[in-house]
Amino acid sequence: MEPVERSERLDANAIGEVHLLQSSSTLIPGDTVWRRCEARRVAVLNDAAAYFAALRQALLEAQDLVYIIGWDIHSQTRLVGESGRADDGLPEQLGPFLRALVHRRPALRINILVWDFVSFYASEREWNSATKFTAGTDGRVRFHFDSTLPFGSAQHQKIVCVDGSLAFVGGLDLTIRRWDTSDHCADHALRRDPQGKPYLPFHDVQCMVEGDAAAWLFDLAQGRWRAAGQQIEDQCALKSIRWPATVPVEAEHVPVGIARTDVVCPAGSTIREVERSMIAAIRSATSFVYIENQFTSAIKIARELAEQMLRVPSVRVLVVAPKLHSSWLESQAMQNGRGAFIDYFNAAGVADRIRFVYPVSRSGDTEAAVMVHSKLMIIDDRILRIGSANLNNRSMGADSECDLIFEAASDQHRDFVASVRHRLIAHFCGLDEQAVTQNEDRLFALLDDVSRTDGTKTLRDVESSVLTSTLATMVQPVADPELPLHLERAASRMWRTKTLIGIASIAVALVGLAMAWSYTSLSDLADAGRISTLLSAYSQSVWGPAFAIAAFVVGGLAVFPVLVLIAATAAALGPWLGFVTALAGVLLSACILFVIGRGLGRERLQQLLGRRAARIQERVVGKGVLAVVIIRMIPIAPFSLVNVVAGASTLPLRDFLVGTLLGMTPGILAMAVLGAQIADLARNASWSSILLLALAFLGWLGVCAGAQFVAAWLAGRR
Repeated sequence: MEPVERSERLDANAIGEVHLLQSSSTLIPGDTVWRRCEARRVAVLNDAAAYFAALRQALLEAQDLVYIIGWDIHSQTRLVGESGRADDGLPEQLGPFLRALVHRRPALRINILVWDFVSFYASEREWNSATKFTAGTDGRVRFHFDSTLPFGSAQHQKIVCVDGSLAFVGGLDLTIRRWDTSDHCADHALRRDPQGKPYLPFHDVQCMVEGDAAAWLFDLAQGRWRAAGQQIEDQCALKSIRWPATVPVEAEHVPVGIARTDVVCPAGSTIREVERSMIAAIRSATSFVYIENQFTSAIKIARELAEQMLRVPSVRVLVVAPKLHSSWLESQAMQNGRGAFIDYFNAAGVADRIRFVYPVSRSGDTEAAVMVHSKLMIIDDRILRIGSANLNNRSMGADSECDLIFEAASDQHRDFVASVRHRLIAHFCGLDEQAVTQNEDRLFALLDDVSRTDGTKTLRDVESSVLTSTLATMVQPVADPELPLHLERAASRMWRTKTLIGIASIAVALVGLAMAWSYTSLSDLADAGRISTLLSAYSQSVWGPAFAIAAFVVGGLAVFPVLVLIAATAAALGPWLGFVTALAGVLLSACILFVIGRGLGRERLQQLLGRRAARIQERVVGKGVLAVVIIRMIPIAPFSLVNVVAGASTLPLRDFLVGTLLGMTPGILAMAVLGAQIADLARNASWSSILLLALAFLGWLGVCAGAQFVAAWLAGRR
């Protein structure tokens, strides 16, 4: 990062540029915003208790159609206000509440769209969410995971639209471990997850709008629903609903822009309105920039802020962020980015006019850092933006985001924006709004005064720190990319001639080795009697079965004929111990080769196929248990080769192992227990014996088909 040269004075051109930007709107449809419209009424909801209470009231008035768009949603989220209780007769938890709501209003439909998260979030997400929201609703609550974004990108918008009349936008998802009041007590009896585990104070901001802004947000939500592959039902004219009675109207008829980041758009382009609108707003700053954000790692935004502070020496900046990130993985991924973001201002020579702070709450001897999750920016009390976009790279160009940008058009609007800023700072410091207003000219000094007292709340300086671990260095570019990762595009670069020749060589070698055991001098070694004699030396030892299982593993890696190993094991260890040992050896060998195949080929295969072809493959492989059974019972390819190829497909390991178990068991059992009888049957076959064998085969296929049904049912449940 090159240091920014410090300017000692503003030249005439810079002054003219600043005044031009200040006097003109930053809301330019098709450039900095998607739509510029008007919010007939606006309220800023500070923290989840206020948001959940307002949303609950709005949903109770819903008549026709609700869209809930989120990064995460949890059926056990308690949709309650500051009291922690609901008094409307409906369940407090979100899933049961929505189900009860559609039963109360038979014409109401609710569409829920949530990001189809990547696997390392699985432990944090709810199991079987769809059923918990939709059960018993006759299809009037629909739940869909959005999997349309490129790998590595996330559906990060947090929007709720009610009948196209009211809309909520901000940083809050309707999920657990979000609820808190603006008191942010160090310990709160109601701040518990569904397992009763307490979590730290949590701060976020959501806004509620009415009028044209709500109507356009409804269109945006409907477009996201359609882009995710879901049908739009025929609908009657949307009904206007009442503004929640307990929510004060803070401003009226405010110009507002809707800014997006979106990667699900034609020709692989990216909509970057969030980034452009943020840069335009920063370039218009002349006095004070207030920021609340969970992540600060977008160096482009740091550069814009620093350069504006150099152009306009009167600009000061206050950034409220979390002390630490919420998980170890986030720390590994984002801490270096935050350190570089903070260091940029030191290099620019403007660090004395910017403060990075985190909020703390105390209760007796207990002290807790408040988790700042909000995504808010205020410029000169003229521009207020609230939404889902973090100040990180991925929110600028890799994820889907939605921000509302309010632009003051009157003194009343400026008073509204100033009041939001004063209120937020005051609630972090344990002060009233008036105290912040009266100390406007010495705000940083006021923060220092508060930090020296023994009050229940304070703001402390964030320390710039950088992780030097190899993991942090590797994770950050993937966790915070500036653009979608586009693995399909990367795959096209990986599948070069050299790669294809290498993979083809491996396949030919496997087939060639399998044939060598049968048709060359190696066939002398592949004799069941010879192998049986070798294993018999260990047959009386406790290590006999283990030695035999190891032989299956080594044999699998060497593409040794598995039937020879099965026959030799049964002969050496006896029918029953031989059966169990051979079955264990077959499964272990198959599993190891499957894992090798997956490591070598699955990602490349899926990337080569592309998204649509991969989905078709997944549907075909959905019959995996039965397919594996048939291949095992009618061996059309060497055992080892089948295992590796299965690993390189999208076949689940569970289906592969179940299919192998069911497909190999009859043959292993027959060879172990009925070896001599099978040979006699082959020599003296009769129509009756053939019929019995055919019936046994069909009966076993019926058992395997039942296993396939169970596997498919379990997959559907997931």
